[in-house]
Amino acid sequence: MTPDSEIRRLLDLMPASARMRCKLVSRPQQAQVITYRPALPWGDRPIEINFRLWSRLDTRERDLLILRAVAWFNATGLIKLDLYQGVTVAGALGTVLQFLQADAVGAIVAGGLTAFGALQVWQSTRGVAVEVAADRHALQLAQRRGYSEAEAAAALLDAIEHVATLERRPVLEVNDLIRTQNLRQLVGDPVTPNRVA
Repeated sequence: MTPDSEIRRLLDLMPASARMRCKLVSRPQQAQVITYRPALPWGDRPIEINFRLWSRLDTRERDLLILRAVAWFNATGLIKLDLYQGVTVAGALGTVLQFLQADAVGAIVAGGLTAFGALQVWQSTRGVAVEVAADRHALQLAQRRGYSEAEAAAALLDAIEHVATLERRPVLEVNDLIRTQNLRQLVGDPVTPNRVA
């Protein structure tokens, strides 16, 4: 497997909308198998892959990891015009206005409102609920590519555990544990604490 041929294969696997927005990048120096971060709405969505580690995963694990990355971008869009983003913007404008008027108490209150709204926005892009939602959406995308729900869930479950092993993490992170418990329910395995060998 060469990075170029694998990138072509992964682009074919991705939904058409993701092909236009997501950019697959080879990062042989990174310790993680695959990384991605929230992107600005007008920019590319980079998905960085260490192909040396990536090649140690089987095809179904790689398929589910890339579909999960696409699903995660859809679940974490920063511009969603929700209540907390409105609170953050209003708080920031209020803070600036209070500073211009030299009102210390008003600036503190507006600053607190800004911090509260920003924290809620951050949690909506990084929390466990977003991670689980991305997993569920990835399973739906996989079903459009010929996987059954149970097969896709098993592949993603195996991928989470295999990636942790490749990245030399002795135990799964809390978010990964919750994700694997949800996936085990879909596969039909009993929910037990996960440990990576």
